Parts: sequence; C-alpha cells; structure tokens
Amino acid sequence: MIMAAQILVDETYCKGCGLCVSVCPQGILELDEDTLSPKGYHPAKCFDPDSCTVCLSCATICPDVATKIVKEA
Repeated sequence: MIMAAQILVDETYCKGCGLCVSVCPQGILELDEDTLSPKGYHPAKCFDPDSCTVCLSCATICPDVATKIVKEA
C-alpha cells in the first residue's frame, strides 16, 4: 500500500531560501513566485504531492522548521 503525503509549509516561518527545493529527490518543490509570505518572501510549495516519497529531506534541511510532512492513508 502506497502512503500519500501532504507537504505543509508554514508561510509564517518560510523565508524562501530554497534549500528544500534543492534537496527534494523527486523534484516536486518550488518557490511560489505568485505568493508572498507575511514577511515578504516567496514560500516553498509542493506541486505534485502524489509523487512525495516521504523521505523527509525537505523537513530535515529546513533551518526555520517551516516544513511538515503529513502522511495520508
């Protein structure tokens, strides 16, 4: 059974550094150029959650603890 995942990025903490984008082995993260966070940054977003393998690389590398992975059954 394949577990789907939802990648949640808290825009309050995300400063758009792009580290999560650079380490995602699936290449499913990008900086959202259409959105500005309350602090004025382009936050990260997942554009293909079905391809997430729940490797946790994005959450592990985030220096601001802005990324959270939620597994869905």
